Amino acid sequence: MIELHVNGEAHRLDVAPETPLLYVLRDDLKLNGAKFGCGMGQCGACTVLVDGRPVFSCLFPVSSVGARPVRTVESLGTVERPGPLQKAFIDHQAVQCGYCIAGMIMRAQALLETVAHPSEQQIREHMSPNLCRCGTHMRILAAIREVAAQGRLPGAGPQKVSA
Repeated sequence: MIELHVNGEAHRLDVAPETPLLYVLRDDLKLNGAKFGCGMGQCGACTVLVDGRPVFSCLFPVSSVGARPVRTVESLGTVERPGPLQKAFIDHQAVQCGYCIAGMIMRAQALLETVAHPSEQQIREHMSPNLCRCGTHMRILAAIREVAAQGRLPGAGPQKVSA
């Protein structure tokens, strides 16, 4: 049995320790925000936060999570009440096919929770591991810049200095 803390809830699951976190989230917990994109950690569609840091859940064995909290895009808001990043992505029409968006939002969430007002370079460097197949990168960056201009996200942790 493996115990996971996902989106503030504890779960005891009977899964093999080497099972990728992505499969546990999607198949066992029915959290379908994170997507299977490439299975090689090269696209970022599966990005979730483990202890506040973005990870490619397709490569991250569930046994590596330990007691650290896991957050998925489902933790940020709902259709009726989207979180700040989700709303900005909608407002900037950053979604085309939608496949990469949960991973993009989670990677951006990690940045904005640690750096109140990231520079353009910080945003671009932080977001570079995640790819958008539809080419809406400029709209994605605009959405992130909008939320960054407003300051830290509600509930964000302590400010960290980042290059």
